[in-house]
Amino acid sequence: MIFLTTLPLFWIMISASRGGHWGAWMPSSISAFEGTCVSIPCRFDFPDELRPAVVHGVWYFNSPYPKNYPPVVFKSRTQVVHESFQGRSRLLGDLGLRNCTLLLSNLSPELGGKYYFRGDLGGYNQYTFSEHSVLDIISTPNIVVPPEVVAGTEVEVSCMVPDNCPELRPELSWLGQDGLGEPAVLGRLREDEGTWVQVSLLHFVPTREVNGHRLGCQASFPNTTLQFEGYASLDVKYPPVIVEMNSSVEAIEGSHVSLLCGADSNPPPLLTWMRDGTVLREAVAEILFLELDEVTPGEDGVYACLAENAYGQDNRTVELSVMYAPWKPTVNGTVVAVEGETVSISCSTQSNPDPILTIFKEKQILATVIYESELQLELPAVTPEDDGEYWCVAENQYGQRATAFNLSVEFAPMILLESHCAAARDTVQCLCVVKANPEPAVAFELPSRNVTVNETEREFVYSERSGLLLTSILTLRGQAQAPPRVLCTSRNLYGTKSLELPFQGAHRLMWAKIGPVGAVVAFAILIAIVCYITQTRRKKNVTESPSFSAGDNPPVLFSSDFRISGAPEKYE
Repeated sequence: MIFLTTLPLFWIMISASRGGHWGAWMPSSISAFEGTCVSIPCRFDFPDELRPAVVHGVWYFNSPYPKNYPPVVFKSRTQVVHESFQGRSRLLGDLGLRNCTLLLSNLSPELGGKYYFRGDLGGYNQYTFSEHSVLDIISTPNIVVPPEVVAGTEVEVSCMVPDNCPELRPELSWLGQDGLGEPAVLGRLREDEGTWVQVSLLHFVPTREVNGHRLGCQASFPNTTLQFEGYASLDVKYPPVIVEMNSSVEAIEGSHVSLLCGADSNPPPLLTWMRDGTVLREAVAEILFLELDEVTPGEDGVYACLAENAYGQDNRTVELSVMYAPWKPTVNGTVVAVEGETVSISCSTQSNPDPILTIFKEKQILATVIYESELQLELPAVTPEDDGEYWCVAENQYGQRATAFNLSVEFAPMILLESHCAAARDTVQCLCVVKANPEPAVAFELPSRNVTVNETEREFVYSERSGLLLTSILTLRGQAQAPPRVLCTSRNLYGTKSLELPFQGAHRLMWAKIGPVGAVVAFAILIAIVCYITQTRRKKNVTESPSFSAGDNPPVLFSSDFRISGAPEKYE
């Protein structure tokens, strides 16, 4: 607000000083518009004992000492003045009444400066007063804006112009105040040192939108072409508002990501990028980028931008979604089960977007889910057919990963119907094919001869396992006739199974049942038989059993050589 006194200070000093001392009182500074006039109020005093008949006075420009020959502004004795002041200066006051008020007209910039008054009472009674007035020639109104203008808080802006010319009175009007408020004209007011001003006030509540707005004031003088304008830019302080930011961002793993945050505030804000409470980058700026090179799934998440200054703060978030191929699936659950049990297997992975999960077995789809990260496979009452290798495959548009796992189903032995015996000349071969898990023990029984041959006795029994199948071959040679019955017995921890093996024709090729390996073994047995016959002819009447080296193939069992309860014995 503007506070102006109604009684100038120099008048107070005059009232208190009357009594006999040299002294002058005038405003220390005064201003006026170029082309107008100015009245410099002035009072002086001298000792009471001096009783001059006539009082004269002189106004000097820029120096108080006559010996320096300063320009004479006004001189009451001769009316001789400096050329710069000819026709421009006259005395308004009555020197006899100790009033030395000076009027200067048609002001120009070169008239700006210091003005000194010298009292001349005659003879040696002359005195140049040190007090002086500084005249300022102006061309623009003075717009006074508070040092701090805050958005949302009412503010008072004033326009002040000097009104010290009695011949010309200024009128004030505002420029660019539309939408701000209606001005209030206070009129002509007196300042502390006796000068006068015209004042107009403008009250309004500023917003962030008027920051930088150019507000003007115009002073015009009626019946003249004189017109002066002054402007001030509003510096409105306001809190930050985030005005520019990425929407949700999707990026492929390994790519470059640039996150943008821009805020509007005055003064400029401190911008901070954060994630999970951790400051990633900050700077005092209107725009701040967060650069992420070769993004990983670990950088997926919500990022926050905080903008703050002394007047408030604002924050916004952006979600970064990193797109990537599925990770190698993880399989949890039962991998070993007993026949008839319920098996639950879970396959899970991570990817973005969520994958298609599929569980295969032998190219057959057993379970699948779309856009989920976990797949559950339920097998109620598993059977041996469920045993085997499975694959869990996860895929999305960015890639595919797979994990293999095995389900082992344990069950009691099953002797397959392809098990049989075949006789050819003096040789009998019995094939017993067993399906079981875990691997069973297999034995051949000849009930009529009370003989049992275990698979561990490799001189007579050859066994080969492939997957869940165990194929055992018993070979008997030198048989005048085939045994009436041959039993195959198989057992593991889940049970025992026996089957009497049927005899088939000699033309049937048993080795075809066990594939290429069996064929190789069969060939080796044939060689062993030839070798054995040759050795037998050389060792007539020798009754001891033939011996085999560790590297020999499984031999045949002759009818004269039977083992009772698993131990070989010799018979004539």
